[in-house]
Amino acid sequence: MSRELLEKHLPAMIALRRDLHAHPELGFEETRTAGIVAEELRKAGIEVTEGVGRTGVVGTLRGRRPGQGAIALRADMDALALTERTGLPHASRHEGRMHACGHDGHTTMLLTAAKVLAEAPDFAGTVHFVFQPAEEGRGGARAMLEDKLFERFPADAVYGIHNMPGAPAGHFAIRKGPFMAGSGRFMVTFRGTGGHGGNSAHLASDITLAQAIYIQALQGIVARNVAASDTAVVSVGYISGGDAEALNVMPSELKVGGTMRAFTQPVQELLEKRIRELAELAAATQGATVEVEMYWNAIPTINHDEQTEHMIAAARAVVGDAAVNPNAQAVTGGEDFSFMLRAKPGAFIFLGNGEESHALHTPLYEFNDEALGKGAAFWVELVRQQLSA
Repeated sequence: MSRELLEKHLPAMIALRRDLHAHPELGFEETRTAGIVAEELRKAGIEVTEGVGRTGVVGTLRGRRPGQGAIALRADMDALALTERTGLPHASRHEGRMHACGHDGHTTMLLTAAKVLAEAPDFAGTVHFVFQPAEEGRGGARAMLEDKLFERFPADAVYGIHNMPGAPAGHFAIRKGPFMAGSGRFMVTFRGTGGHGGNSAHLASDITLAQAIYIQALQGIVARNVAASDTAVVSVGYISGGDAEALNVMPSELKVGGTMRAFTQPVQELLEKRIRELAELAAATQGATVEVEMYWNAIPTINHDEQTEHMIAAARAVVGDAAVNPNAQAVTGGEDFSFMLRAKPGAFIFLGNGEESHALHTPLYEFNDEALGKGAAFWVELVRQQLSA
């Protein structure tokens, strides 16, 4: 099947992937992408439902052999708010928008697999092709679930895939249990009196000092509050306060924001508690006030044992044992497919994007077209193995 896909479908796959890459759309704005997906599914004779979770698309294909089983395969469609710097002929045509996480490749692989299966639906039961919007922090998986995804499209299991820079192109990696971290964000707003930094600093509540104390204290959470046997990350990614045109004015408001990662609910709760407590303590040292906002845009991605074995078997059938790592290292990246895994049994797998690939979420990243055929072949094999009787 891998060779068939490479020979017959690869040129069209590359053309489609590069077209999607050139026209990136942010979460819940994927109208062009969703329109292409729906049109291509219909051309293949697949039943299409649009507007699932706002801009999501679901294609439903029934096998020609009798069977009651059903599985769902998911690909994400959205891009990032990032300006591309690759200089490629098919680079993004939209400033500040870029497919820097490979969702153009994910969409292309699943769409191609749907076409191949529609050409020869030699399986039993039903497969739902789920094209999800807004994976990048805007709640696309939850939006589809709230729109009754699995009530409208019943499935016994759900599967997802993501490319992985640094791993050999076309190789697969997976593990049972926690595979990706829960991904959360926090925003802390310190408020004080403000003041003249040169003439009357002693009369002001200095929230710049409060934020300095706070950022240093944050680094003690993982070092001293999280057990050494657990894994967690707390990083600051945003600081804003004052005015570059008024360097002698102490700000009356200052913001500090960042990300938090954890693999278990107890550690998630610990991070929330300490991030809030330390903010309140830092503010108190300067007689300031503080407001703390936190949320989790993804919970830990936890693979179910049985479905992980199914993915391993399908990957081995496509690329051989040597190109499949069934005990991959868990990573602290977040993935909102985790919400689908909480709703249904399933698993998530990585597909190598090449050892020389630039990192995800960077201006030089590019999905490796060499992986397209293997990814599509994997989806086809998984369906035929899962729905074989």
